[in-house]
Amino acid sequence: MKTINLIAKSAFLAVLISGCGGVAPVLSTPVENIDSSPLKVSELTDAEAHNWGHLDLVKDTIPGMSVDKAYAEIIKNKKGKKVIVAVIDSGIDIDHEDLNDVIWTNKDEIPNNGKDDDNNGYVDDVHGWNFLGEGYNEQLEFVRILASGDTSNPDYAAAKAEYDSEYQKWLGRKTQYEQIYQQLQTADAALTKHFGKKDYTKKEVAAIKTENESLAQAQQIANYMLNNGMDSMTDAVKEIENGLESINERLNYNLNKDFKGRVNGDNPDDMSTKFYGNGNVKPVKITESHGTHVAGIIAAERNNGKGANGVANNVEIMSIRAVPNGDEYDKDVALAIRYAVDNGASIINGSFGKSFSTHSDWVRDAITYASEKDVIFVHAAGNDSKDVDTEPNFPDDNVNYNEISNTYIRVGALAPKYGSSMVAGFSNYGKQNVDVFAPGASVYSTTPENDYQTKGGTSMAAPGVAGVAALIRSQYPSLSAAQVKQIIMDSGLAINSKVIVGGNSEDIRPFANLSKSAKMVNAYNALIMAAKLAK
Repeated sequence: MKTINLIAKSAFLAVLISGCGGVAPVLSTPVENIDSSPLKVSELTDAEAHNWGHLDLVKDTIPGMSVDKAYAEIIKNKKGKKVIVAVIDSGIDIDHEDLNDVIWTNKDEIPNNGKDDDNNGYVDDVHGWNFLGEGYNEQLEFVRILASGDTSNPDYAAAKAEYDSEYQKWLGRKTQYEQIYQQLQTADAALTKHFGKKDYTKKEVAAIKTENESLAQAQQIANYMLNNGMDSMTDAVKEIENGLESINERLNYNLNKDFKGRVNGDNPDDMSTKFYGNGNVKPVKITESHGTHVAGIIAAERNNGKGANGVANNVEIMSIRAVPNGDEYDKDVALAIRYAVDNGASIINGSFGKSFSTHSDWVRDAITYASEKDVIFVHAAGNDSKDVDTEPNFPDDNVNYNEISNTYIRVGALAPKYGSSMVAGFSNYGKQNVDVFAPGASVYSTTPENDYQTKGGTSMAAPGVAGVAALIRSQYPSLSAAQVKQIIMDSGLAINSKVIVGGNSEDIRPFANLSKSAKMVNAYNALIMAAKLAK
């Protein structure tokens, strides 16, 4: 997810570096007071930044979900019924200090005895299941289609066009990042020499007065990085290094037609085999942090004096590892959904997605199965700044707009800045195929080995909504999954003005046109509506 921020920064730096002097002009868009709520002028404090998704628009002028208000005024000390939320993702650090007491345990399975004690087909599935085995890197779906060599595949031509475009794009980004990396190192060296020390400060850089062109350019680059979230030039260099690592993974694995990432011995095109993988639901490396971050947004232990608060207070997280560093296989996702349903989950979070899907019917069948079993499936809308009414994003719950599930919720992402820029620039949208919006940009949560990080994406918005669904199902267990979905959609805050779409300041539309509900999720309102409906 961090690549989103890196690309934005690199675009500015590319202009800055290619210039021969002055700083490039920055396009600014007038802030619209989109309704009667005041706009927050000051920057978020650290406390607000770490908790903005739980804050209240009226009280805090931040477009959060009013979670803290819901606890203070409605939930108070009421625990409710325990709810199991399955997280289909990259694995979860189940030993994390803020998650270890909220992890689901299969009480019918004896740990590490090599037997399927509960006869569900999965051996030693104590905290969930890992369909990937030891796998990590994977191709993207359109690359798999090309690698198959099956030119009769109806998606083959589109896959080839996508591949040609994407490969060139990422080669270009690699070149751009390598240039930026060199420029940052050069700037850091020049400033270190100028100050006679490595740990120079933002204030010292800003105070430089020089006619030396090289030092002036170093100052410009450092000023930009230090004013855009970097604490030091060392951190800036490290972030670009991380970006280069991500880009190289994209080229070497995700876009590599010869790469074979599936190591679990299973054929992803044969649905007759179901019991593959293993019971190790943890990430295979510390950088595989996505699932742990998602789990924390839903259920990190509240008010325990540690790093983050989850939305829900009485849940157990079932970890299902099915999302690699690349595109997930439809078979793994379909079986993961069925595993979650069959083992007691009442809510499933799916913070993943792709634009090609070889066996989309398998996943839709599983989503239908979940709906029939009274289970909510919350899905991230995607991070391509696209209209998913016209451009495909899988998995979905419809065929030609005919829905096959009334418990599937697709979620777009909000940014913490209330006003015309409140829709995250990366977020997908769609009047028919996105249901609601929720906080997704710059969300603070758990990451492996007792760490905490800020990440952005619709992947962070979906678990916030899953957490709200868990609150409702916990406090009002008589409500059906379909009723809970409708409550979430109907009880949100309606925004009656225009916002910037796709991060493009030239594209300004009514917020109401970006989702079916035309609303942003609000936990406080949802619980009030749930209480009335449950009577």
